[in-house]
Amino acid sequence: MSQRENKSEVGNSPADTVRLYYRLVDEGDIDGLVQLFDTTAEYLRPGYEKLTGHKELERFYREERVIESGRHSVLKLIHNGQDVAVHGVFEGELRDGTHASLRFADFFELTPAGTFSRRETFFFAPMV
Repeated sequence: MSQRENKSEVGNSPADTVRLYYRLVDEGDIDGLVQLFDTTAEYLRPGYEKLTGHKELERFYREERVIESGRHSVLKLIHNGQDVAVHGVFEGELRDGTHASLRFADFFELTPAGTFSRRETFFFAPMV
């Protein structure tokens, strides 16, 4: 899918844009998924410094993300205005070859133009 096609899907609704994001990340379409973010977007994820803007997001997905491949299954999606909350499960392979299966929660904030201004991810993992 081209960036142009991705852009045309942005703005159908915030919930649709979030669903498109998971499809693109599972397909490995880094160029496409980065275009869903505003140029000044922030992404917060446990274990990483805050990522800001397209350049840092692209670097993260191409070089730093420990996930090699997999599939996100959205169990629950709640949409309120320009905010979307997701509870889901990820199943896949890490770059070191190990299998990963975990629950996650994502919180997206969208601009009036329909791109992500902020994403924050949480993982269900024993910590304390």
